[in-house]
Amino acid sequence: MDQSAPRSPKYEYDLFVENEIERYKDSISRANLLKIGDEAVASLRAEAQFAMNELVLCDEVDRIIRKRLRTPTYATWRRRELKRLKEQAEFRRPEHWGVRPDSMLAREVHLPAESRVLVAGAEGGNAALYLAAQGCSVTAIDSANGPADPARWGAEAARLAGRIENVSMGLKEWEPVELLSAVVCTTTAFAGLTASERSKVIEILQSATRDGGIHLVDTRIASRSEPSLSELRRSYKGWTISVMDDGNNSRSFLARKAVA
Repeated sequence: MDQSAPRSPKYEYDLFVENEIERYKDSISRANLLKIGDEAVASLRAEAQFAMNELVLCDEVDRIIRKRLRTPTYATWRRRELKRLKEQAEFRRPEHWGVRPDSMLAREVHLPAESRVLVAGAEGGNAALYLAAQGCSVTAIDSANGPADPARWGAEAARLAGRIENVSMGLKEWEPVELLSAVVCTTTAFAGLTASERSKVIEILQSATRDGGIHLVDTRIASRSEPSLSELRRSYKGWTISVMDDGNNSRSFLARKAVA
């Protein structure tokens, strides 16, 4: 089967049933599995299956296990699957986590599942949750209150707890231990750092970012907050740069690392 072609719902259902049966076989002892085999032999003999062979016997064993598991019919499975996919799509929507769908984060940062991402700054809670919902492993730093207000997100944020590591320190103190696919910095991420400290931090983050990786930095227009756009452009020389006006006196600076 062409792995690039979409798989039919019926194929997915057959795969689901097969996996359920195999998991059940792996969960029981060999003695119990042999008992099911004896039951299958008795059932086939009762049905006068004279042409009994290994394939027929295996199919009967699977039928008995499927009955024990009360495996749902295709119609029931399909209904549940459509509901699951709908909930999954809602869970991954940027608006679900307070991220604007037209923001540079939602439009430009599309990463494979399990990608490692750094989110820095006390305002990065929504971004951390959104990226974790996409399947990324997120490190959120400089956020004393965690990735989000628990009263607002409740159980939904708890579902992402294993994907978000909260670190109560700033960019100056944090050191990457694994290659990053993306770095997202809010307007407060570089607060309190001198120009030389910012330069050093950015250099460290750049070296810790894999080829093709993305850095996204939010900046304030007409304010004294640093780094400025001109400083960022100098720091990311050699990277592919784009800037978007986000409204509300803010701009998003995005830099993509070249692929060697």
